[in-house]
Amino acid sequence: MLAPLAPEWDRLDTERKQKWRAIAQRYPRMSAEEQQRVQQQMRPWAQLTPQERAAAREKYKSMKQLPPDKKDEVRQRWEAYQKLPPEKKRELAAQPPAQGRPSPGGRVPAPAMRPPPQLAPGNAPPADQPGNGNAPPPR
Repeated sequence: MLAPLAPEWDRLDTERKQKWRAIAQRYPRMSAEEQQRVQQQMRPWAQLTPQERAAAREKYKSMKQLPPDKKDEVRQRWEAYQKLPPEKKRELAAQPPAQGRPSPGGRVPAPAMRPPPQLAPGNAPPADQPGNGNAPPPR
């Protein structure tokens, strides 16, 4: 179950290893759908660089501090982005951030940095903190 993390395992800190082990222990009791989600989220997350992961964590922290109306705005933007065809997502991800766009939520995340829908900004725990009861990271 933790195979996607194998290349990074030796570089993970003790806390992160414990969180991943806890997920692995819960894994057999998860529904098939939850297991699939865990696997789908883990692979891309394992491929992120430490800097990309840190950026994702910081983005989450900033989203969590937003007032409810701003969180709702970010959620709506995320849902609209999720409905786009893959080619449009790639096109948007390749563009530099537009000036004057509100941040957070203003820049469409690059495909490798997109959190899964259940981890949409402002709605859930950071993708790198699987021990909080949510499925592990995307990315």
